[in-house]
Amino acid sequence: MANVKEVQRIIDNNNVVVFSKTWCPYCKATKQTLNDLKAQYEVVELDNRNDGDELQDALLEISGQRSVPNIFFGKKHIGGNSDLQALAKSGQLKARLEEVGAFA
Repeated sequence: MANVKEVQRIIDNNNVVVFSKTWCPYCKATKQTLNDLKAQYEVVELDNRNDGDELQDALLEISGQRSVPNIFFGKKHIGGNSDLQALAKSGQLKARLEEVGAFA
């Protein structure tokens, strides 16, 4: 329960959050796409945290997805890398990021 509260606190306190693992190629692709757009976002590297596995379990409870990257825009679950790349390919990603205030 405490882990669900921690994950929800992170989601609530950031316009864009990527729950990631440092070694994951899909996470790297997500972060690169956001970096290319110069978006401001919070990254939580689950493999660098002692409670990473518990947070990942909490993500399953919150979003229905345990895999990474697990992405949230404006407190709403977007999905994973394929979902983010689909938004980019359709030309909707920048507008979605602007809606949630991901640019300075």
